[in-house]
This record gives sequence, C-alpha cells and structure tokens, in this order.
Amino acid sequence: MRKWLLLACAALFVFPAVTKAVNQDSLWMYTHYTKKEVYIPMRDGVKLFTSIYLPKDQSEKHPILMTRTPYSCAPYGEGNFRPLYRNHYNQYLHEGYIMVVQDVRGTWMSEGKFVNVRPFNTTKKGKNEIDEASDTYDTIDWLVKNLAGNNGNVGIFGISYPGFYSTMGALSNHPALKAVSPQAPVTDWFIGDDFHHNGAFMLSDAFSFYTVFDHPHPKPTTVGPKGIEYYTRDNYKYYLETGALPNFSKIIGDSVAFWHEMYAHPTYDSYWQARNVRNFLKNVKPTMLVVGGVFDAEDCFGAWNTYKSIETQSPGTNNRIVMGPWYHGQWASNDGTHLGNVRFGSNTSEYYANNIEIPFFNYYLKGKGQAPDIAEATIFFTGKNEWKRLPQWPPADMKEQPIYLQPDGKLAFTQPSAGNSFSEYISDPAKPVPYTEDVHFSRTINYMTDDQRFASRRPDVAVFESEVLDKDITLAGPVIADIVASTTGTDADFVVKLIDVFPNDFKYEDDAASEHRRVPSSTYPMGGYQMLVRGEIMRGKFRNSFEKPEAFVPGQPTPVKFTLPDVAHTFQKGHRIMIQIQSSWFPLADRNPQQFMDIYKATDKDFKKADIRIYHDATHASKVMLPITQ
Repeated sequence: MRKWLLLACAALFVFPAVTKAVNQDSLWMYTHYTKKEVYIPMRDGVKLFTSIYLPKDQSEKHPILMTRTPYSCAPYGEGNFRPLYRNHYNQYLHEGYIMVVQDVRGTWMSEGKFVNVRPFNTTKKGKNEIDEASDTYDTIDWLVKNLAGNNGNVGIFGISYPGFYSTMGALSNHPALKAVSPQAPVTDWFIGDDFHHNGAFMLSDAFSFYTVFDHPHPKPTTVGPKGIEYYTRDNYKYYLETGALPNFSKIIGDSVAFWHEMYAHPTYDSYWQARNVRNFLKNVKPTMLVVGGVFDAEDCFGAWNTYKSIETQSPGTNNRIVMGPWYHGQWASNDGTHLGNVRFGSNTSEYYANNIEIPFFNYYLKGKGQAPDIAEATIFFTGKNEWKRLPQWPPADMKEQPIYLQPDGKLAFTQPSAGNSFSEYISDPAKPVPYTEDVHFSRTINYMTDDQRFASRRPDVAVFESEVLDKDITLAGPVIADIVASTTGTDADFVVKLIDVFPNDFKYEDDAASEHRRVPSSTYPMGGYQMLVRGEIMRGKFRNSFEKPEAFVPGQPTPVKFTLPDVAHTFQKGHRIMIQIQSSWFPLADRNPQQFMDIYKATDKDFKKADIRIYHDATHASKVMLPITQ
C-alpha cells in the first residue's frame, strides 16, 4: 500500500460515533489557534515552506513540536487547517504546543532539489554543504528566534519517511532540540525497510509508491503526481503479467531518478551504505523515543535497528523504545484493538498515547510533572496480549534456542538423526506463491498476521510443525533462520515464516467482540488459525555478502543464514509452532529468475523453474534460532 495514503487514512478517517466530538475539536482548534505560512531560509539560500500553528493564548510560553515531511504540509493557505485534532495530537493542541509542519527540500512548496534518503554529511564545510540535519538545524534556529511566545524547547516526531527526517534531525545538535521520536523510521532501504529486504526487491511497495512520489516539478507546487491507471484491480495478476523488472521501468518512465538509481545499484555498495542511517547514529544529543509496530509491513526493521544502533554507537544517550502490535502508523490512530483477525484485548494505541508519547513530550518540552515513567523498552507481547516494561532489549535472560526441521514435516528442539533427509518442492516463477490468499488491489496491512493455511496447502511450500506445546514459550528478540538448501538453478530466494498454530477449538470470547465494536467478525474460523508471527525473505545470492553476491552450485547443499526482525510473542500452551519455507512471496517481493544474474536487467525469458531442497538430516541440520525468554 502506498505509504502516504496509509498514513492519510490513519490520520483522517472518522467514524460516525465520534463525528460530533471531532467537529467540536475542529471548532476548538480554529478558535484557539492561528496559522502562519512562512519560507524559512537555509544556510545555502534555499527556502523551505513551513506551516506554523500558533496558540492564541499567550499567558505562558509554548514549546515547539515539529514534523518534517516529503508528503506535503497541506492543506495550503493560512485559512486552511491541518486536522491535527483527529487523533491524540489533539491533546498537544490543548496543551498549547506550537505545531510546525515543513515541506522538506525540493518537495511541494519548498525550494531546492529533493534527494531520497539524503545521506548524512559528516564533513560539512561552508554554507553550500547541506544535509537534512543542517536543514533541521537552520529551521529550529529560525523558529526559536522568530516565533513570539515560544519557550525555547523544540521536539521532532514523524512516522515513516518523516521518521527518517526525525532521526536526521536528532543529528543536528541544535541546543534547543530536547526530544525526538523517530516512529517507524526509514533506516536502510537495502537490508530491511520498504524497498529491499535482504537484497530482495519489494516490488509492490516500491512500484505503487514511485508511481505517485518523487516526480520532478520545476517550481514549488501544491499539486501532486496523478499516478497511473491499472488495467486490473487484481494485484497478483497485474504484477505477474507486467513481468520482468525492466517492464516496470518502462511504466515508471525516465523522470523518477531514484527508481533508476535503485536499478543501477543491485548490490549493497557505497551508494546504499551512505543511505544507511545506522552508520551515523553517534553522539546523539536529544532524548530519544523510538516507536514502531511489531507488525509494521513497511518499516518494522527500522524502529528495532535505529534503537539498537543508538544504544551501541551513542551509549550515553537517553534512548528508549516502544513497540506495539501495530501496522504502519497504527499507534497514531484511535484504534489499536486488532490487526486483521488477531485481537489484542485492549486499545493499545490509546495506552501508548496517554502513557508514553504525550508524557514524554510534556516533560522534556514543557517541564511538566516528574520525569515520565517510561521503561527502557516498552514492548507488547502478542499471544498473551500484555505490555512488558523491560530494562533492556532484548531481555537479559533471552537465550537463543534452535528448533530443528525434521523429516515428515515435523519440528522439534532435538537435532535430526536421519541420513540424507530433505523436503523438496518445485519453485515456478510463472506461478509464484502469493503472500496472501485474498484478491486485492493494494498491498494489505493485515498480511503480517494473516492466516497461513492457504500457503501450507500449496505443494511449493515446505511445512514443519511441532507437537502441541505443553507449556508457554515466549520469544523476545531477533529470529535467525539457519537452513541448508540446494537448488537446480544458480540463485534462489528463501522465505522463512514463523507461525503460531491455534488449537482447533480456539475462538475469541463474544464479550470481547461486543466491547470493541471495530474488532473483526467472530464468523472467521479461528480454530486452527495459522497466525503469521514473522516472515522474511532472503535473496540467496547475498547469503555470504550483500556487497559480493555468489552463485549457488546446482544440487549442492548450501548454508543460508539470515536474521528476521525481532519478535515479541508468546506461543501459548496448547498451540503449535510452525515453520514454512518457500521461494517466492509475490508480489510483495519480485520474482527471482533462479539464475545468477542482475535481476534488474532480467528479461521475461530468463525466469526458470528450479527444484529446491530443504535438508533436515544429521549432516545437514536446518534450524531456526528462537529468542526464548521467561
């Protein structure tokens, strides 16, 4: 799903039962705030368009809370207000914050040239060397010097791409910047966020995004790209029939430079490394609150790894992480009760807003109350549906324990003893494994917890299932796939999925459905539900190095080891653990021709069937390392 559309829906959707309250809040904002639109000059002379919402009450000085975005600070015009009252941001209005939204350099109404994930410049010299950190510094400096009634304290927050700009802002080192919250931050577009996962191109997200984003315009504008017309609303059909990656380039056209830059850099070279934010998170000055969703389909990797990088490279920083059971941006919605068919037992978004984010900014920007009681790691564990406040992440008692693939589709904590044992399937690029069983147009947000029974029934998916658990097993940390595989081709993708298999008689209590009117219908058969806890793809040629890909030797058993994003989940007693392995995940990820080549240059004729074997014997023991905690 296009990221900006998803965020817009999360922020703007209004349910009938709260329409009256929203209208009252809208009226309150118009009554108590004024809006200014200004161009703020940067050190190199470029001016950035900025919308500023100022409280009329001047009986006290007000903190500044800012978001920098490439998605537009619309609506434009000083009489047109951004609907900040439609989620928990409304509380910031009632607290009297000065709210600032800025079009980043080269987007919408701002001047200059836009650069996707503009690299951090560690050696800026002179006024003409800029980056997003320097633009943030210059913006803050102007705001605190020119806005009457501000208290000199500035905070930055933003979700997704604005999360990237929040991280960059934290590196500005402006003394007025006291608190920053990167939320689902774009972090590394080759290893784990958005457009590549472990080198595999995340086709549907990238294509749907760049058909409506980063189209050049010769001067500032309030009008966005029109996008393209799709000849079918069947997502799987459209991407399959469009074919090899060069065909998508023809549709995109020549104007979107970054699309072609991605194609020109098929390995993890200096181009991508310069755009890896984790390389620069040193000497971070502001207090940090990193936020993300355990089930964020777009930037799950970013939140976990931004937090970890700050911990490692800037150990003196006051740095905390919050991860809830959310899709992309769900914590900023009004409803965190469920995702797809899986329910969480409470409104987790409401808990986050009232107990974490608002107290965080109130303390560090307003000096209001005592220091907020926010744990180092506040993590929601699905399965048991409970928040845990932890002194570190992963927890100190976390131990990696291997669970082994076994003959006959079994899964156990003991090593296999059989000889020459493997599971085998044909991977056919002409009929790739879909990532969800539904027919739909845009990439879904629910697939992160989707029922995987549709996949377990396919002959091109290897399935391994444990016995019924006799006790709870709680996971807290990264999952590591460590399999031994072979292919009759010279390249292959490997998708490893960790799944919670519910008991056959499982069902949600009816009173939970009545308490939260927006939870899904209880008519869905939850007995035997195969809940995706975590899935991830690995492009096999990068198994030893993302910089120097290697071909497979056909038919030779080969170790393939990679890390899946962290999980926080309890497999309850009476459930089963399942591992599924497949070699396509379409159209979430592009198809592998299953030949060692530059896939961005592949033709429709290059795609070949391959015989894939997953080994599980005494000599070649495939396993998944589970981060088990008490």
